[in-house]
Amino acid sequence: MRQLLPFGALSASYFAHIGFFNPYLPLWLKELGLPLVAISLLTSAQSATRLFAPYAWGALSDRLGERVRLMRYSATVALLLSLGLWREAPSVGWLAAVLLLMFSHTSAMMPMSEAAMAHLVSQGGQFDARRYGRVRLCGSLGFLLTVFLAGAWFERRGMHDFPAWTLLTLLAVVGSAWWLPDQREARSADEHAHLPVGPVLRQPEVRWFFASLFFHVLAHVSLYVFFSLYLDSLGYSKAVIGLLWAVSVIVEVAWFFTQSRWLPAWPLTVWLALCGSAMALRMGLTAWGATSLALLLALQCLHALTFAAHHTVCIALISHYFPARLRGRGQALFTVIGYGVSGVLGGLGGAYLARDWGLQSVYWAACGAALLATACAWRLRRLSQGHAAAV
Repeated sequence: MRQLLPFGALSASYFAHIGFFNPYLPLWLKELGLPLVAISLLTSAQSATRLFAPYAWGALSDRLGERVRLMRYSATVALLLSLGLWREAPSVGWLAAVLLLMFSHTSAMMPMSEAAMAHLVSQGGQFDARRYGRVRLCGSLGFLLTVFLAGAWFERRGMHDFPAWTLLTLLAVVGSAWWLPDQREARSADEHAHLPVGPVLRQPEVRWFFASLFFHVLAHVSLYVFFSLYLDSLGYSKAVIGLLWAVSVIVEVAWFFTQSRWLPAWPLTVWLALCGSAMALRMGLTAWGATSLALLLALQCLHALTFAAHHTVCIALISHYFPARLRGRGQALFTVIGYGVSGVLGGLGGAYLARDWGLQSVYWAACGAALLATACAWRLRRLSQGHAAAV
């Protein structure tokens, strides 16, 4: 487990950065006086970079085998770019340029990290949920720390310190990246330098998996982009908003710590469908009863399924479908399809829905997307059963 400590530190620092940045970026932009559509466009910049950056970095890391050095470079450049957020009264164009460039370097860090440590979270060629859960647990704790502290900080002092939080958390990411072991993946004599990914993508099971992933994360975009704005519009304080985000991460931590007990109970494809069903319930009830703090607290507990369990199941399936020197591109496709395409469409589509029909309508649409994710997961399950029977 000692070998996993540097990866745990990177996960903790990266998600500590995400833990304050993603929930509070919309509120900072709102304080700058930007309209809702502009806020949605800027918060969707992260998803926009995930359309191309993760796959480009992943393909490069597969070819070079230099995942760690690429992560160090990405973190350092992102830190320098974050200085652009300190500009006084920045225009929308300036903010868009800074965020796009910054996210182009950070959006591929976790896929490359997952690929770099893949051999450390496998036992006998099989995905080890316990070892992976310990690393991902560090990320959840980092997220929990900053989402809670930042909420209290911004409630007391206002949003003007947002750029400083960005700089400090990215500084921690840079330090963690330089702690990673400086290793280069060796190429075996019988291994091609560049294996084609097309044959894998033509498999029906892989296509249905990515379809389920797309619709599931499309539903989740309503939280990433609009949840803080939705709660703010209903009169919740920033401290309460931070508390609600923190509750979701607490149950996420509990899942990652204990997931090795639960995952063997059902096949991964069944878990995928269960997570989609939980997402549909969560989004529908968020649309219906968000004025009830007690209900929102209960719904945040479903995060254990809608994010934590879903994430582990997807990583395990990616490891299965994209082995060896396909790992970097497999992890990149997971990010591009799951968090790139869906993030852009969800952010922009949600903005226009919110403008014309109110923020509540975003969550009804998310409920529909989650139902589609569940249907795709059950289709994948049937295909998997048929494949197992044929073998």
